[in-house]
Amino acid sequence: MTAVMIGVDPHKGSHTAVAIDAAEVPLGELTVRASSRQAARLVEWAAAWPERTWAVEGAGGLGHLLAQQLVAAGEQVIDVQPKLGARVRLLSSGTSNKNDPNDARSVAVAALRSPACHQVRADDHVVVLRVWSRRHRQLSSLRTQAACRLHAVLCEITPGGVAKNITANRAAAILGAHQPADAMAAAWHDVAEEHLADLRRIDAMLAGIKKKLAAAVTASGTSLTEVFGIGPVIAATVTGDVADVTRFPTADKFASYNGTAPIEVSSGNRKKVYRLSMRGNRRLNHMIHMAAVTQIAHKHSDGHAYYQRKIAEGKTPAEARRALKRKISNAIYARLQADARARAAGPGGQPGNGTASSAAGSHPERQLFGQATPGPGTTLRQPARPSRKKSPARLRRTA
Repeated sequence: MTAVMIGVDPHKGSHTAVAIDAAEVPLGELTVRASSRQAARLVEWAAAWPERTWAVEGAGGLGHLLAQQLVAAGEQVIDVQPKLGARVRLLSSGTSNKNDPNDARSVAVAALRSPACHQVRADDHVVVLRVWSRRHRQLSSLRTQAACRLHAVLCEITPGGVAKNITANRAAAILGAHQPADAMAAAWHDVAEEHLADLRRIDAMLAGIKKKLAAAVTASGTSLTEVFGIGPVIAATVTGDVADVTRFPTADKFASYNGTAPIEVSSGNRKKVYRLSMRGNRRLNHMIHMAAVTQIAHKHSDGHAYYQRKIAEGKTPAEARRALKRKISNAIYARLQADARARAAGPGGQPGNGTASSAAGSHPERQLFGQATPGPGTTLRQPARPSRKKSPARLRRTA
């Protein structure tokens, strides 16, 4: 029997599958309408090839549902990133029109030849973390928009609007003290109250999402929150994006994935030249950046001491922060590896009971970079101490 690779080009309304053999010869083609029987129809059609593997383009995105349905049906499914299929189309010989069958065939060829494709597994608790962390990002974006709109209207009511970070209570105090003198001022006042209501509604939704995130992180049993500066939001985002840490054989590979490893640009006589990496998962890089900023802001943390040592060595603040981000990446990798070993050990395993060390020499059993973040708090930062000034570092500035 011949091993067959079946490439699938998924869409919202339909899915196109093309089967090829090891020599990339097309064996069959089928397009099914997206419905409750989509997976069943595909499996019935592929019954002629017992030794088959499904290659679904974007199994973590648009093709997620179909890929999970095929896995539930006992099929072997691998995930093909869209850029791999596009690369096959670009490098293929001859003229190949951009249509669903050609796209599905390109996905099959990419899965057949590329070692970068990973097997799709049935959804687990990681999906819960991914769903709620995504919802948190969406609401955070909506809150920023609502706050900006409210601030713009407040500038029409009082010069300068709100000087500091806008909050619902601060905006309510300004509106309470404002007495409209004419119809125009009254219109601005009414619009500001509507924006204030939007802000309060989003704040309430965010508070609820943070509680759900904290509960989901606790239920997952992850030990990421033991790393100083990592709370439930960061832990959920990191776990949801990484999913299976075993796909990164070393801490260096993981650092390359999250963009904390520098890129070598050596060429000719230029040897051992490195530059800042802007590649990788930028959302994961931002989460590590937030953890680094939190550690730098707390003088009792090991991360702050490490940052100061780099400054004393002549590093710029940005360079020292990047070095700290790499250390945090190694600590996260060690925790994820320990959690994976604990799950593999069964119910008796405890997170953090592994014996391997991270690339930075931090053992998973030890508290990494200072005192562990206490409890399943719902904020990314620990509460600032009254006697300590706020750090000038910005959370939204990336390095």
